[in-house]
Amino acid sequence: MSITEVFGEFRTGKSQLSMTASVICQLPKDQGGAEGKVAYIDTEGTFRPERIKQISERFGVDGDAACENIIYGRALNSEHQMELLNGLCQNFATGEYRLLVVDSIMACFRVDFCGRGELSERQQKLGQMLAKLSHMAEEFNVAVFLTNQVQSDPGASALFASADGRKPVGGHVLAHASATRILLRKGRGEERVAKLQDSPDCPEREATYIISNGLVSFLPVVDALLTG
Repeated sequence: MSITEVFGEFRTGKSQLSMTASVICQLPKDQGGAEGKVAYIDTEGTFRPERIKQISERFGVDGDAACENIIYGRALNSEHQMELLNGLCQNFATGEYRLLVVDSIMACFRVDFCGRGELSERQQKLGQMLAKLSHMAEEFNVAVFLTNQVQSDPGASALFASADGRKPVGGHVLAHASATRILLRKGRGEERVAKLQDSPDCPEREATYIISNGLVSFLPVVDALLTG
């Protein structure tokens, strides 16, 4: 019933986390799952059914069945992205769905609205979409998982940007809509670092993870972030 946002630069595992969460959602509740189906909106063309099958093998789930439990939509622009969201309401009304993934939330907006002259309109449209996502999360009792890109901001203070001077795209509109925000960044070698930056019930903390063979050790990362 809330929005979780994961942001970071390329090759930090955002799409891998999205697909891993899509498989975990289908697991029995005693295995950390939600026993539900998944709606997946892809704005960058990074969704891969073959990757879903690989992740499914790791969790002992039938790959074909896992793919069948994921309803997929490829958003071509920001308007199409909203149309896909509106179309999902009928699916969610069945009560079978427990997760909505948008990977990534800002990709289409960055293309459709360029420059400062269109910033106000972009933020207004983004705010409408986030309000829709929040309403769907509460009305249909689903978890909303968003990935987001970052942009360079050398002049930003350390309070609003990560250590390397990058900040999430979307500004305050997206920041206020996300109940939980997690930063993913590159560490030493193949290591990646996940930092819980904002949460209504958890303090800030970090966890290190490694993407091996394209798979992310997702559950250990979440456990470390939420329990310390």
